[in-house]
Amino acid sequence: MSRLPVIVGFGGYNAAGRSSFHHAFRRTVLESLDAAARQQTLAGLAVMMKLVKFEGGHYRDIADGSNLDLAAIEQRHGAQILASTLIRRIEKQYFDVDAAHWHKSLTVEADAAAPLSFTTARKQLPEPLPANWSVEELADNQVRVTLHDSCEFKVDSYREMPVKSAGQLPTGFEPGELYASRFHPRGLQMAVVGATDAIRSIGIDWKRIVDRVQPDEIAVFSSSIMSQLDENGFGGLLQSRLKGHRVSAKQLPLGFNSMPTDFINAYVLGSVGLTGSVTGACATFLYNLQKGIEVITSGQARVVVVGNSEAPITPEIVEGYAAMSALATEEGLRNLGSEGEEVDFRRASRPFGENCGFTLAESSQYVVLMDDALALELGADIHGAVTDVFTNADGFKKSISAPGPGNYLTMAKAVAAAAQIVGEDSVRQHSFVHAHGSSTPANRVTESEILDRVAKAFDIADWPVAAAKAFVGHSLATASADQLISALGTFHYGILPGIKTVERFADDVHKDRIALSNKDRRRDDLEVCFINSKGFGGNNATGVLLAPKVAEKMLRKRYGQAAFDAYLARRDETRANAQHYEEQALQGRFDIIYNFGHDMIDDNAIQITAESLKVPGFAQPLVYKKDARFSDMLD
Repeated sequence: MSRLPVIVGFGGYNAAGRSSFHHAFRRTVLESLDAAARQQTLAGLAVMMKLVKFEGGHYRDIADGSNLDLAAIEQRHGAQILASTLIRRIEKQYFDVDAAHWHKSLTVEADAAAPLSFTTARKQLPEPLPANWSVEELADNQVRVTLHDSCEFKVDSYREMPVKSAGQLPTGFEPGELYASRFHPRGLQMAVVGATDAIRSIGIDWKRIVDRVQPDEIAVFSSSIMSQLDENGFGGLLQSRLKGHRVSAKQLPLGFNSMPTDFINAYVLGSVGLTGSVTGACATFLYNLQKGIEVITSGQARVVVVGNSEAPITPEIVEGYAAMSALATEEGLRNLGSEGEEVDFRRASRPFGENCGFTLAESSQYVVLMDDALALELGADIHGAVTDVFTNADGFKKSISAPGPGNYLTMAKAVAAAAQIVGEDSVRQHSFVHAHGSSTPANRVTESEILDRVAKAFDIADWPVAAAKAFVGHSLATASADQLISALGTFHYGILPGIKTVERFADDVHKDRIALSNKDRRRDDLEVCFINSKGFGGNNATGVLLAPKVAEKMLRKRYGQAAFDAYLARRDETRANAQHYEEQALQGRFDIIYNFGHDMIDDNAIQITAESLKVPGFAQPLVYKKDARFSDMLD
């Protein structure tokens, strides 16, 4: 029997807020929720954004100290919360889009009759001294420099950026303030708090999980595709000398794109198990998820943490994608014809509508997988199951960034695989697609044609399509994780988010077989979601996600009703524990896991035998697995 990878926890943060307990999803369908759910999510965001705080058993307004109930929070702060979440104008804490700093070259010509001179400290003179400079010694280690001929300087300058929108974490929420994050790049801060949210959401103490498995049966697969390019990572490494500063000892190692994995292993989980950092451009999460599914179904691991953290809102990354004409610019949005003098940056991302480029975003998302047997044994809450991820390249290409045929392969194989698991009728009538939906003119045509043709091949009519990037933007490595997290919300609430940033869908979109809507749709019958991603360079991936009710049906059949009933009894305690974390998080107590230098393993205390290893701190020994793979090839 193949082990079924089930999702027992999920969490993270993006422009819609905290992902655990579906809060980020709720923000995207706020108008379709009942008053209690809507107000609870707004209160949680208000705490994250430092508009209110919870103390003495009450929510208290930070501005005037008054006590507020949930309705009062919505009335007083609702408009500000809505304006300060999802895609919006880039805020100055990242950089000033109207006055982005850069260096301009300035050539100075010396006048032979009146040479140009200036005074500076001797230690500030360049080495070697330019040939057309003469230096006169002054008092106090000062020198007078006289220029002969011409000289080029770099001078501070500021310019307006054409790209002005991004999917940013809620205004006022700073992940680095939640733990001792000194010198950590933002992407790694987000990895720590995002992974913590996922682990806490499980409702089972992590030590209890660790004690039930062998030390090497836990895996972590995570990465970022842009590395860490702010001043504390590769960005600072590359800029320091050019800005006249020294390179620090942390900038290079903390810049690695594998650091999200390393931080989770070393500071969050204390794991000695399987580890990896797969990258596949915009499909990176699905590439890592594929590894997670693979090691669970093969029996290599029983618990897997999969996710990504990306923090690309820096002037350099924005300018790089803008130079490729990939991003939605202020002028481009205005030229679409639906904007007046004031561009609505909240509608910058318009999947399958009249659009002009994608919108960058930051996000950290993690899911915790278990094999089905362990999930039942521990009473874990099952939020869904992931059975397959298919990845395919595009073949020969003219443009490395252009879409290609690989996504036809991934999409068709995913639908065929799902049909074999849940049946053709379920796929035809009860499945939906979370599209890549990048909001570029090329994507709206190519992806819609793929979906249309695959739907026709499998006799699917009116295939519902959602696109999370309309709300949270394109978070690069984390993008397909944003899609999966949103799909879990759809399964839980029976609401399929509309593509609300689009007034009308573009005429060149293929929609004979797919159903697009700019309004939320009630669909409590959905059983399967196809997570689709099209990445630069021909990195295509499509994942199969099963609803929790489908996963439970499968487990009931595999283990029998009596065993499943016993599992349900254990699950009640898990849900109660998870709810305790939820209540704490809504009050701003995120209980971040960051163990720096604690519980380190003494190498000398590891016990090694011919049959197993015993690692200090782990309840179970690591027993060497029997390997008969090549026995038929030997005498």
